[in-house]
Amino acid sequence: MLSTIDLVIVAVYAVGLFALAQWVSREPAGQQKSAQDYFLAGKALPWWAIGASLIAANISAEQIIGMSGSGYAIGLAIASYEWMAAFTLLLVGKFLLPIFLKTGIYTMPQFLEQRYDSRVKTVMAVFWLGVYTLVNLTSILWLGALAINTVAGVDLSFGLAGLGIFAVAYSLYGGLRAVALTDIIQVILLVMGGLMISWILLDQIGAGAGPMAGFTILTQQAPDKFHMILNEGHPHYMSLPGLSVLLGGMWVMNISYWGFNQYIIQRALAAKSVDEAQKGIAFAAFLKLLMPVIVVLPGIAMFVLNPELSAPDKAYPSAMNLLPLGIKGLVFAALLAAIVSSLASMCNSISTIFTVDVAPSLGIESDGGQRSVTLGRIVAIAAMIIAMLTARPLLGNFEQAFQYIQEFTGFFTPGIVAIFMLGLFWSRTTATAALISAITSAALSLLLKLYWPDLPFMDRVGLVFLLCVAVGVAWSILRPRTQTGFLDPAGVSFSTTQGFNLSAIVVTLMLIFFYAVWW
Repeated sequence: MLSTIDLVIVAVYAVGLFALAQWVSREPAGQQKSAQDYFLAGKALPWWAIGASLIAANISAEQIIGMSGSGYAIGLAIASYEWMAAFTLLLVGKFLLPIFLKTGIYTMPQFLEQRYDSRVKTVMAVFWLGVYTLVNLTSILWLGALAINTVAGVDLSFGLAGLGIFAVAYSLYGGLRAVALTDIIQVILLVMGGLMISWILLDQIGAGAGPMAGFTILTQQAPDKFHMILNEGHPHYMSLPGLSVLLGGMWVMNISYWGFNQYIIQRALAAKSVDEAQKGIAFAAFLKLLMPVIVVLPGIAMFVLNPELSAPDKAYPSAMNLLPLGIKGLVFAALLAAIVSSLASMCNSISTIFTVDVAPSLGIESDGGQRSVTLGRIVAIAAMIIAMLTARPLLGNFEQAFQYIQEFTGFFTPGIVAIFMLGLFWSRTTATAALISAITSAALSLLLKLYWPDLPFMDRVGLVFLLCVAVGVAWSILRPRTQTGFLDPAGVSFSTTQGFNLSAIVVTLMLIFFYAVWW
């Protein structure tokens, strides 16, 4: 439970965030928000807002608590999700963003319509709306409510409703601008809170000798937790199948998430320029390198401090109970920051896709101005209400909700990546081939899960991706069609600044060092 000083800190955070969001969202006197203002922050986001918002949207309660739990059970190997994402971000900034920004799109379905046709756009738009509302938004709400219930004893229903209402309230007026320009505060809080909890836990392990001494003792007392690549006999090999982590399906999942996911890429689409977007991407990559210290190391530390926990996912809440007054409130505020930022980002992406891609198909014409903004706000409220009403029925009976969610989205991820990669870099890919690849992804994933249950999830994703690409190429060759929407990459500049290049080199060298030390 939180003390009075902890509650004061949380209240100051909530009031300050709401006030700041309204202040950065204000418009000059007599001027109304346009669709570009609301959905893409006026295409004027600076690099620091882009980088911070990418991380704030990505990190939520299920990742903080889930990855700490994985750190407790598996060890540092789970950090591959974070460290490989850093390199993936650089690839997205170098090779994908220049194409997307040149097209001037608002959404990923909009790109698919330009490249293929309205069928592909509509199918993928409806799919993403369903997944974002009934899978992602509900999971963030439910697991966030579970997290604050575990940490602070807040009733589940009250926590769920409170999180949803607050997330909508602070972001409803300003849209993406309100979310992105306040995410720097969210990330600062998240990093400060995470570093504090790691510092305090390591200091306890070191018996007051400091975090460095504690880390040395930690590596000595739990050496099995400091291996990045798991052997085939490891009990968690199915989750992280050895070298496949570096060479297989994790690339497909990362590229899908960071490159083609509206919920994430919308921040980069709102950049002032390609250079500004790439600087933001580089900033996010450096933050990703830091994330395992915040979300994995506490779990490993708790394995040494309390190896008898009833469940790995109790590692982070148990760690918070060891914090002194005041610090606990700050870390709890950081946890809330992660939750509400992800909720607000998801709602904004749902409203963007519906307003830009689905509404015109339903005969609801948008004017690119106040009518579009109003529709976007209505959709954001409706999506949150639906998620609040369905979160408990959909996820309340699952003991490991996050794993079920990963399994579900993994059915479709290979096809999504195949559609985009073929569409971006092979001019002969047809719209029908893209649709068939999407169907192939779901069908093959289900068949492999049923008839090859021993195949690790990550390997299955990689294999299905290769098969989807093969199907898309074969169909396009056998049934060729002219696709006028192809933007030849040869006409796009992929040159990057010296700053971006230097950042890429530093990140790559750091990753090589991490894997070499903890192989």
